[in-house]
Amino acid sequence: LKNVEISDDVFKQTEAIINSMTPLEREKPEIIDAKRRERLAKGSGTTMAEVNKLMKQFEDTHKMMKAVAGGNMKMPKLPGRGFRR
Repeated sequence: LKNVEISDDVFKQTEAIINSMTPLEREKPEIIDAKRRERLAKGSGTTMAEVNKLMKQFEDTHKMMKAVAGGNMKMPKLPGRGFRR
């Protein structure tokens, strides 16, 4: 991630969407349906597509973190006996 550049605009947009959420929506993002997403887009000055993109990124990251924490990452098996000798 050394060479990754993310503009301040992306952070501001994300912050605006999150700030438009109610405390309950922040706590339980799974309750955010289409009507709520529309309200978030209007309240944050963004589009539904941008809200949907942020929600998808959150869902994907959440799934990955649960898998890592639970040890459920599907790692490729090492050929042979792995690290054992």
